[in-house]
Amino acid sequence: MLQYRFLTSLTFSCLGLMVTPALLHAQDASWPQRAVKVVVPYAAGGSSDTLGRLAALGLAETFKQPFVIENKGGAGGVIGSQQVAKTAPDGYNLVVSGVGSHVIAPADNPKAFDPMKDFTHIAILGGPPIVLAVNADLPITDIKSFLEYAKRNPAGISWGSPGKGTHGYLIGESFEVLTKTPMVHVAYKGAAPAVADLVAGHIPASFTTLSTASTHIQSGRLRALAISASKRLPDFPNVPTFAELGYPKLTSVTWFSLSGPAGMSPTLVNRINVAVRKTMNSPHAQEQLAKTSMETFDWDVARVNQFFSDEINRWTPMVRNIKSD
Repeated sequence: MLQYRFLTSLTFSCLGLMVTPALLHAQDASWPQRAVKVVVPYAAGGSSDTLGRLAALGLAETFKQPFVIENKGGAGGVIGSQQVAKTAPDGYNLVVSGVGSHVIAPADNPKAFDPMKDFTHIAILGGPPIVLAVNADLPITDIKSFLEYAKRNPAGISWGSPGKGTHGYLIGESFEVLTKTPMVHVAYKGAAPAVADLVAGHIPASFTTLSTASTHIQSGRLRALAISASKRLPDFPNVPTFAELGYPKLTSVTWFSLSGPAGMSPTLVNRINVAVRKTMNSPHAQEQLAKTSMETFDWDVARVNQFFSDEINRWTPMVRNIKSD
């Protein structure tokens, strides 16, 4: 009798193992059956928030369930990202990842998380270049006058970024090193509050995403001195690139992406990837992104993960060199 029970139990266990892949596939096909949380690990109003909300609207339309944005800023995107990394890999908790939170921040603080092992990377959303902008009331009209102004101040010129570990922070710190300019970094919990203080005159300068500052630049309240794009932009033809000014190492885009916790089903990840790419390449999304000089990237999951790896290899040495200076 005992032997019979053992064999019966073993038989059902084996059957369970056999049907598990089918059950998982069925779960992937029926996902989502309730609301999905999308954490934006920065304050509302910045590029990550704009891209996250645009993607969430498209995903909600595609999958017929709410995709709810939750802004959870702090520590250069680490706090919100860690929250998602600790959740179940069932697709109901996603994070707007990117170069700041998942490349620069862990390079600066390796104890935060492993950007490749602790997350499943799904799709690239896109992103804008970084702009060095100053308050328009200052007697600064170009990079030359900016450097002269900064060097006249013994304490160094203050500049804001969306937070330590963000792309704006890295570009600003790299600019300081390359130009040997005395500068004092002021960290914010996102691009929007940094730009708000810049417009108000609380800080004289900022390295931030062009998409966040563009409205104020066009209105004349801020003055753009240089951008990190590879070429001049149609909406800002008079703003030179850093490469034109002799700083080609500062050429880069502040890209953002969509990720989930480690261990997500490849089938589910591919479904979301396809939906995100369809959303971001739609005429509506392209029209909205063009207004803020953002670029999109139509990449499959394999290309996304290769890009993550390439960016980690590119930026990690620079981050660690800045720390050692």
